[in-house]
Amino acid sequence: MAYTQKVMDHFTNPRNMGEIADADGLGKVGNPTCGDMMYIYIKVKDDVITEIKFKTLGCAAAIATSSMVTELAKGMTLKQGLALTRKEVADALEGLPPQKMHCSNLAADGLHDAIRDYLVKNGRESEAPPKKEHDHDEHACETDAPIQIH
Repeated sequence: MAYTQKVMDHFTNPRNMGEIADADGLGKVGNPTCGDMMYIYIKVKDDVITEIKFKTLGCAAAIATSSMVTELAKGMTLKQGLALTRKEVADALEGLPPQKMHCSNLAADGLHDAIRDYLVKNGRESEAPPKKEHDHDEHACETDAPIQIH
C-alpha cells in the first residue's frame, strides 16, 4: 500500500511545526530501533488545548501523523485529547501502510504524553493515564530514510 494523498500532503506541508517555548505540557515519544522521535508541545487554557506544535525526526508517516494529531487535537478538551486513538489518527490520514501503523501509535501517544505532563505539573496526577510502552517492529522503517523537520 502506497501513502495516501492526505499522508503526502501532511508530509510535504506539515501543520503546526515547531516548538512552544513556554509549553504547558511536553510529550516525548520515540523508538530507537528505527529512529522515529516525536516531541508534542501543548498550551492549555480551561482544560482546552489552545495551541499545539510538534518536532519530529522520522519517516514520512511519522511526520504526517505528527501533523495530523496536532490538527485533530487543537481545540479539544484534555479528556477528548486523551481519548484520541491511534486508529483515529490513521483514519484521518485515510490510512497508512500496515508497516507504518506504528507511526500513528507514536503520534497519539505523544499527545497523551503531553497531556500527562501537563496534568502532573498541575498536581492532577490522578487524572493522568500511565505512559504507554511501544511495541515497534524493528524492520518497519527500513524503506524510508529519516527526515528531520524543525
